[in-house]
Amino acid sequence: MIISSPGPSCWRPWPSARSSSASRRASSPGTRPCSSNWAGPAASARIEHLLPEQHCEFYNQQRFALNVTRTDMARLGYSPSVRLFEAAACATPIISDSWTGLESFFEPGREIFVAHGAHEVLHTLRSVPEDERLNVAQRARRRVLNEHSAARRAEQLESLIHERMEEQVFSRHYGT
Repeated sequence: MIISSPGPSCWRPWPSARSSSASRRASSPGTRPCSSNWAGPAASARIEHLLPEQHCEFYNQQRFALNVTRTDMARLGYSPSVRLFEAAACATPIISDSWTGLESFFEPGREIFVAHGAHEVLHTLRSVPEDERLNVAQRARRRVLNEHSAARRAEQLESLIHERMEEQVFSRHYGT
């Protein structure tokens, strides 16, 4: 599991848990929901940084990816971390905290698991059946590949440019 920033109180109910952390911000103050320095389960691997070419292998080794949004980004809303798209593209199921706009990128309960605190994270980790875990991951992967890929963004940009050019031609021709 990828842990972004939870502190020790998140893991007291499950001392035998294992995790991996690959985030420079894992010890940043002011993170949510547990705002203390990084201290995951006793069996934790802490990786300061992964090169982009290592991301896929790392995500594919995880049972879940846990996304804990930085407080300032959650306050803004509509500010997903790139880790959501990376994990989903690798078909790694995601557990995320809730923030305004999340449903614009992934459908909660169908493409992403949403937890409102450490106990809900632990409940998801312990109780989601394997087939549901894998189905949610595959739906998220399809969504990312269909709607959030670089190719899709290029298509959207080209479409917007084309629409704007048509508006300018229409405006010049009809004077509006």
